[in-house]
Amino acid sequence: MIRKALLILVLILINLGVACGEKDSKPPRVISTFPQNESKNVDPSLSEISVTFNEEMMDQSWSWAYEDKNKFPQITGQAYYSSNNMTNILPVKLEPNKEYVIWINTSNLKNFKDKSGNPALPFKFTFKTK
Repeated sequence: MIRKALLILVLILINLGVACGEKDSKPPRVISTFPQNESKNVDPSLSEISVTFNEEMMDQSWSWAYEDKNKFPQITGQAYYSSNNMTNILPVKLEPNKEYVIWINTSNLKNFKDKSGNPALPFKFTFKTK
């Protein structure tokens, strides 16, 4: 009887540990971009670019960054998240026949964060317009 009670107690404690879970400490990562990363024939009339993460992100927090200002698109509005907080959209104006290099977070700029406050891993997003 005592043995059975101990077994039940152990199972309850294990379930409580699983239910409580550990604090999320894994950084989010980019799973897709629009246009697709490294695209070579992007329509210059495209008015928004976006990045999608593998988990929900903290709203009102992002770091669209550049390494060369001349290769960064002209921003035409405020960035925002889609309804699921996994895709961040940046309104832009693109030029024809131009290469764009955009960083999603950097070693210094880390404002793309998940709901637990973990910064996303830096990601280099490049594309070229036709």
